[in-house]
Amino acid sequence: MSPQILFVCNAGPEVGGGHVMRSLTLAGALEAAGASCAFLSTPAVDAVLDAFAPDTRRAARPEPFDAVVFDHYGLSAPDHRACARGRPTLVIDDLADRPLAADLVLDAGPARQAEDYAGLVPPHARLMLGPHHAPVRSAFPALREAALARRAAGGAVRRILISLGLTDVGGITGRVVDLLLPLTGDIALDVVLGSPAPSLPRLRALADPRLTLHVDTQDMPRLTLEADLAVGAGGSTSWERCILALPTLTLILADNQIAAATALAEAGASPCLDLADAGFDAAFAAQVERLLADEALRASLSAASATVCDGGGAQRVARAFLGRL
Repeated sequence: MSPQILFVCNAGPEVGGGHVMRSLTLAGALEAAGASCAFLSTPAVDAVLDAFAPDTRRAARPEPFDAVVFDHYGLSAPDHRACARGRPTLVIDDLADRPLAADLVLDAGPARQAEDYAGLVPPHARLMLGPHHAPVRSAFPALREAALARRAAGGAVRRILISLGLTDVGGITGRVVDLLLPLTGDIALDVVLGSPAPSLPRLRALADPRLTLHVDTQDMPRLTLEADLAVGAGGSTSWERCILALPTLTLILADNQIAAATALAEAGASPCLDLADAGFDAAFAAQVERLLADEALRASLSAASATVCDGGGAQRVARAFLGRL
C-alpha cells in the first residue's frame, strides 16, 4: 500500500500562496515515487488549490496519515509533535528561527548553513539545504536547454516578466507597473497575478497595449522562457528564474526573503532592492535603466543565475523523505 502523506501549509492575503505552490511540487514528486498526498483543508489553502490544482485531495483532519509535511512559519516543534503524533515529519523552512520537530528539514536558501539550525532540530534530523533542494516544477528544468540557448543568443530586451506574488501584497504589482511604463518604451510587459490581487482592477482599467495580464496562470514556465528580463519577488519563484537563467531584479517584499535575495546579489546572480527602503522608487528606476541598457550585465546575471539551481530538488527531497518511512 502506498504511503499516505499529509501536507499542512499556510496561505492567505498576508503570506501569499507560495507555501502551497512549492508543497504541490513536492507532492507531485512524492506521488511520482509511489506515495499518496493530501492537503489539510483550510479556506485559504483551498482557494489556492481551487485556482491551480483543483483535483488535489483535501483532508479535514490530520488522521490517518503515515507522514506529515509542514510548510507553515507559524508552527513550531510543539505543533509539529501534536499533529504528527510520532509519525515522520518533513519541515519546509526558510527562517531557522524556532524549534522544529523534524526528521528532515528543507531550506533552499543559498546562504543557509547547518549551524543555523544548531539547537533547533533533533540530533537525528537530516538537513537538506541550498537551492539544489528547492522544489521546482519539472516543467522548468524541461525548458532549461532551450532557455540557455536563448540567453546565449543575446539581443535587446523585448519582454519583461513581472511576478510579485499571487496575492500582490500591498498592491506592489500595480506600483511596479506604474514605475516601469515610463522607462520601457514599447517593451512588452507580462504581468502575473492571482485573481484576488488588489492591483488587478486598476491594471485592467489601464488598457495599455504593452500590458498582458496573466491571472492565475498555469503557464509560468513558458512566460519565464520567453522573457528577456524579470522583476520578481524574492521567494521560491527565484529558483524557477535561475533554472531558466533569466536576468532578474529581485524585490524583497518580506523579511524572510532578505537572506536569500542578498545571497543571490552577492553571487552576482540578481541585484536586489528592499521595498521597505527609503528611496525605493528612485533606486528601482535606476536599476531598470541600467539593466535595459547593459547587455553584458544581463549576460553576466544570466550565467551566474544558471549555476544556482538545476531543478532536481523535489525529486531529491522526495527520495530522502520516503527513505525515512
